Amino acid sequence: MTDGPLSLYRARRGSGTLRPDPDQELAAEKFQSLYQALKGYHPRPAGDDRPSGGGWLERFGLGRRRAAPPPPDIASTAPQGLYIYGSVGRGKSMLMDLFYETAPVDKKRRVHFHEFMLEIHQRLHDHRQSGKGKGGKGNNDGPDEALPELARALADEAWLLCFDEFHVTNIVDAMILGRLFTNLFDLGVVVVATSNWPPDMLYKDGLQRELFLPFIALLKEKLDILSLDGPTDYRLDRLKGVPIYHHPLGPVSDAALAKAFSDLTGGAAGEPCSLTVQGRRVEIARAAKCVAWVDFWDLCGKPLGAADYLAIATHFHTVLIDRVPTMKDELRNEAKRFMTLIDALYEHKVNVVIAAEGPPERLYPEGTHAFEFERTVSRLMEMQSEDYLQRQHLT
Repeated sequence: MTDGPLSLYRARRGSGTLRPDPDQELAAEKFQSLYQALKGYHPRPAGDDRPSGGGWLERFGLGRRRAAPPPPDIASTAPQGLYIYGSVGRGKSMLMDLFYETAPVDKKRRVHFHEFMLEIHQRLHDHRQSGKGKGGKGNNDGPDEALPELARALADEAWLLCFDEFHVTNIVDAMILGRLFTNLFDLGVVVVATSNWPPDMLYKDGLQRELFLPFIALLKEKLDILSLDGPTDYRLDRLKGVPIYHHPLGPVSDAALAKAFSDLTGGAAGEPCSLTVQGRRVEIARAAKCVAWVDFWDLCGKPLGAADYLAIATHFHTVLIDRVPTMKDELRNEAKRFMTLIDALYEHKVNVVIAAEGPPERLYPEGTHAFEFERTVSRLMEMQSEDYLQRQHLT
């Protein structure tokens, strides 16, 4: 048992694990307030019709029936959630860890927002295929019909939803979110989110953004908005002491990647996870705190494509890639996938730590894609620079 996230935060600061940071302290206090508000709160289960209170005569159809008292407005009794935004490395995920660990809630869930939206699309697809929509199996009903039912299912699974890396980049998600979250809030679900973007910057310059503005207003109504954007980028501080590119392969590079993962995750062991992309699963060998540790052969030795690599680039701000071989033309397909992977990571400003058989310029010096690979070499060199490391991850 603990006294909540604030006591854990102060204990870590007192032990020297965390540095004094007034911005983090304020955010920890916000999390503490929500922790206190959640004590004893529980939304009325969906479909729970309150008894009329007429006694045994009424149950047998006798006596004077009294009108059932109206159920309370669940949304009005729910604690206000929290939306914390700021640049990468300011401690948003660390504070979310402390809150989620201590949150006095039986049904809670923490999920990366990109992964959550992939799940929503899959569940909407399953709904259409099941024939539950008004058009029958395989119908083309839009999401509006299914969203109230989906929201009830989500609320039954967890009524505290914590989202990492909240961001909206496409019109399909933008059109779904308003209706889905309206239903979730009506059911008493409490939402906490971290983001690199303030609410007013979500889906900026997006197609038909005016239709998305009511969702932004809803977020600002239901969530307490807090900027956590202090002067120190702790992620960059950790990366400054981490060599980015290691070669050749062997015990030294193995130890270097293990140390890098430990340093970047605060000593977390990490665990396997998977991303769902267009109905298929992309397996990640080890992940913790938005850092992934992957094997070249798992990502480039399998028939994966740009959509898979973009999902990884969106989900993780740092990716460790192990066992990159020097490639000849018999590995031209693997080389092509590696190029696509690096392009996706580069475009999304993902930081990489690599263990390879040789230096970048010797990975694929000749072969079918050798000329194209020169751009990959250039990007691998640039991704080691401090200027690149300081760029904000495009989640």
